[in-house]
Amino acid sequence: VNPVCVLLSTAPPTVRIVHSGQACNVEEERYSERVYTIREGETLELQCLVTGHPRPQIRWTKTAGGASDRQGDSALLNETLRIESIDRHQGGRYYCKADNGLASPAIRSIRVDVYYLDDPVITVHQSVGEAKEHFYFERTVFLRCVANSNPPVLYTWRRGRSLLTQGSDSGVEIYEPFFTQGETKILKLKNLRPQDYADYTCISSIRNVCGIVDKSALFSLNNRTAPPSIKLLLDDPLVVNPGETVTLVCVASGGDPPPTLAWARAGEEELPKRSVINGGTLTVPAITIDDGGAYSCVASNNVGNPAKKSTTILVRGLRKGRFWITPDPYHNDDNIQIGREVKISCQVEATPPEELQFSWLKNGRPLRSSERMVITHTDTDVSPGTTNLDIIDLKFTDFGTYTCVASLRNGGIPEVSIDVNISSTTVPPELTVPRGRSHLIAQEGDTVDLQCLVSGKPKPIILWSRAEESGAAAAAPAASMPDGLAQTESYDGVLRISNVTREMSGTYRCQTSQYNGFNVKPREALIQLVVQFPPTVEPVYTEVRQALGRAFSLTCRLLRAHPARLLRYEWKLGSRLLTVGEFSDQKDDTSYLVRALNREGYGEYTCDITNDAGAGRCTFLVTGKAYAPEFYHDTFSALWQNRPRVYGFKLQWTQMEPGAVDRILAYRLGIRQVGSRWWEQEIPMEGNIQKGELLTYNLTELVKPESYLIRLTPITRYGEGDATERIITYREFQCGFEDEALCLFSQDKSDEFDWTRHTLTSGFYMYIETSRPRLEGDKARLISPTFNMNSRGSSPSSSSSSSFTYCFAFFYHMYGKHTGALNVFLRQKGPSPSDTSVWTLTGNQGDRWRQAKVDIHPTTAFQMVLEGVRGSGIEGDIAIDDVTIEEGDCKDPPPNSETFLGSAFYFFFLLLRIMEKQQ
Repeated sequence: VNPVCVLLSTAPPTVRIVHSGQACNVEEERYSERVYTIREGETLELQCLVTGHPRPQIRWTKTAGGASDRQGDSALLNETLRIESIDRHQGGRYYCKADNGLASPAIRSIRVDVYYLDDPVITVHQSVGEAKEHFYFERTVFLRCVANSNPPVLYTWRRGRSLLTQGSDSGVEIYEPFFTQGETKILKLKNLRPQDYADYTCISSIRNVCGIVDKSALFSLNNRTAPPSIKLLLDDPLVVNPGETVTLVCVASGGDPPPTLAWARAGEEELPKRSVINGGTLTVPAITIDDGGAYSCVASNNVGNPAKKSTTILVRGLRKGRFWITPDPYHNDDNIQIGREVKISCQVEATPPEELQFSWLKNGRPLRSSERMVITHTDTDVSPGTTNLDIIDLKFTDFGTYTCVASLRNGGIPEVSIDVNISSTTVPPELTVPRGRSHLIAQEGDTVDLQCLVSGKPKPIILWSRAEESGAAAAAPAASMPDGLAQTESYDGVLRISNVTREMSGTYRCQTSQYNGFNVKPREALIQLVVQFPPTVEPVYTEVRQALGRAFSLTCRLLRAHPARLLRYEWKLGSRLLTVGEFSDQKDDTSYLVRALNREGYGEYTCDITNDAGAGRCTFLVTGKAYAPEFYHDTFSALWQNRPRVYGFKLQWTQMEPGAVDRILAYRLGIRQVGSRWWEQEIPMEGNIQKGELLTYNLTELVKPESYLIRLTPITRYGEGDATERIITYREFQCGFEDEALCLFSQDKSDEFDWTRHTLTSGFYMYIETSRPRLEGDKARLISPTFNMNSRGSSPSSSSSSSFTYCFAFFYHMYGKHTGALNVFLRQKGPSPSDTSVWTLTGNQGDRWRQAKVDIHPTTAFQMVLEGVRGSGIEGDIAIDDVTIEEGDCKDPPPNSETFLGSAFYFFFLLLRIMEKQQ
């Protein structure tokens, strides 16, 4: 059978969000938003139902409704969003976006409300100014109950077994602080009485929503109730040597109930990983210098404020020994000269600083302070500690090696010695760049060495940094070094950069440090590094589909390159050279023109743009392959069957960009059941296929209730094009509105109001709400999905004039003195869709469900429209349920189109009648 072709307007996307997870409640539309309520720990499952042709792409995103949760703007690219064991931070607004490139994308949102209830906590306080060690008589006591929850918690207080309410006891007040309404509940005991010493229970409740049970907390108030107090059984500060085991002991000295003890470090720093906590005892084995600092013990019993005491661990040690030589400051000369002053400074970081002590040696012998050799030390309160040796009126005999020795007064720590040589060869540093090395050119990916030569004695450490580029904004920070730091130290004057990148181009500064050398103005030099890289081009790869005989051009664009001059290009088809050339200064692209495509012109075209650093390549695959067909999904299913055990399916599709390549001669249709082999046949095509043209092919002899995988491949004289696949599933149309998707029914957007989904213990149904603001004559229309019909082997030309019979059946409930009308229309697809009335009923039909059946005779794809019309008052709701469509005439139609409900509702009402008779 040849395909039937119908011109189809492409359809922009529509989207609807439904749930299929463990929801507690789903509120109906509120302004364009829905609210989905779920219990913490359950599974969230949302489904995005879309229509549109071509088939829209779906994208889920989230924006938190409250605190930002940018995990957050994470996206999911399929129809179902599933979050197992959802937590409270994953609540918020979820968006489903459907886009098929036509008009604007369709976007719908749903707010997910995660419900939870934490255990309540009771805290106890005295009024300000009355706090004592114990809670004496004639004091006011506050019991505060707090529980984190969503929705807001409802609190209840009990004393013993008695319920406490506002006004039930003149000595008791219950209130919520104004600034925390709904978050806490305070029980105020005024002028504490003997009967107030009792067990108090706070019960928190969110009224069993989502099945979350109430939670409670108990507090026993007595005459011993008191806030915590603690003491530390250790020295403060605690001075220890590295490698020792340190034990900090914290004990509770008061408090009822007995407080809990915890240790913490200052600034939220973590405790050492090796540490062990046992109650109030913290043990740190093999302590290191990094473990030193402040440690705090915190005690809490929910009475009054927590108690906190701190101690400091000082791990003894010496670090960062440095020295510098300062020439005579009274002369404008950086050199050391006989007869002038010279100062040697030595600096060390010590813990504890008050134990730091210095001594000086000259040529290995102790040196004491004198009139010409003046030794001074900074105050021990200043860290790091510094010692200075001032040599007044330098003499030849003063030349030698001076040693600064730093140690801790109580020993146990190795000394730090720093040698400084003072001689005629002790000269300040000079810094130069080797000849020809001040401007370096490297290729991206190379390893490059930047070198500064430093002379002088002692030889200082070299500091490398990035210099600000000329023309850069004054406020712009200098670029960081390749290792990410602002500065890098070098002891040999060499900065090695491995795998250099284009971002590392720029000016580098080498500079002498002011420590471990002369304390003089730093010497510096600059090195320019230029990193060359091959051209960056676009497109890197693209596919071009063309028909034989057509003209077209390919363009390769240059984005960036260094060097950017003397660029060359070379076009090839496969290995065959097509053309070569050079770029002009004003041009940043090159094109190749194919005047008339022949069969030899199909293949891979390349364009290489080159400079001294390499080449960038554009690749164009020119092919005559047809684009993939796009299946048309916006119909419910096939409604026809040839025999009881088999069914047929009307396959529909459009061709993507049919004019891009040669005419499509045929389609190769593949079909198979899961696990079986492909069965294939060709569907010949006559004439040119238009863009948006709907193609139809009837599949027959499909076995019920099997599903099939369908593959469709276009064929041109070039060969096979891109294939596309879909699964078809046998499904009779029966709708009880049990799922939120409403069996793909949709609300008519041109009517006055919508049908509403409602539930009873026995299932769901749809009804129209006739109360205000509805007016007499207002209409609500519910539109079915689109149904196909089969020609049963007839030729395509005869299918347009043939009609077939289907039975449309449903249950309805029309009760009340103001009941309006219920109408059913047949809407047939075509250039000008039309609605034909096929069934109508008005007025009160009694308080019971009835069934209606009606034969319909469509000649093309169709939809059913159910219209409810509001009557003269509010007493007259209309409901429908259990909608079915079957092939053939209606069997055993009810008299006057009315009967009792033959479904769950029938048994429900039958059971009620039996119970009435038994009574």
